[in-house]
Amino acid sequence: QVQLVESGGGLVQAGGSLRLSCAASGLTFSGYAMGWFRQAPGKEREFVAAINRSGGTTYYADSVKGRFTISRDNAKNTVYLQMNSLKPEDTAVYYCAATSRGGSAYYPPRDYNYWGQGTQVTVSS
Repeated sequence: QVQLVESGGGLVQAGGSLRLSCAASGLTFSGYAMGWFRQAPGKEREFVAAINRSGGTTYYADSVKGRFTISRDNAKNTVYLQMNSLKPEDTAVYYCAATSRGGSAYYPPRDYNYWGQGTQVTVSS
């Protein structure tokens, strides 16, 4: 019954921007910290960004810090990932995930209870 649905992926030139959205249903959204992960072809899934339940605390991978911004709108049951200054190495399938753990922003992948289906982001050089 719980669903996380990503959208907003697509093809963009290097240096451009893109905003991903993840709409949640079937859960009490404000009770879950949210994260974004990505997986490039032939590579392991990697952490991108996380946000705590209230939206007041965020955490980023070093590779995206200063370029990406995670945010959430609990009234809309949606978490966002604003991606600026995109690089070809950002090309991947991006996944959102939800965890019932609280008190912080970052949690390891195995702590996440639910995952979306992913959305493709391709950055051309």
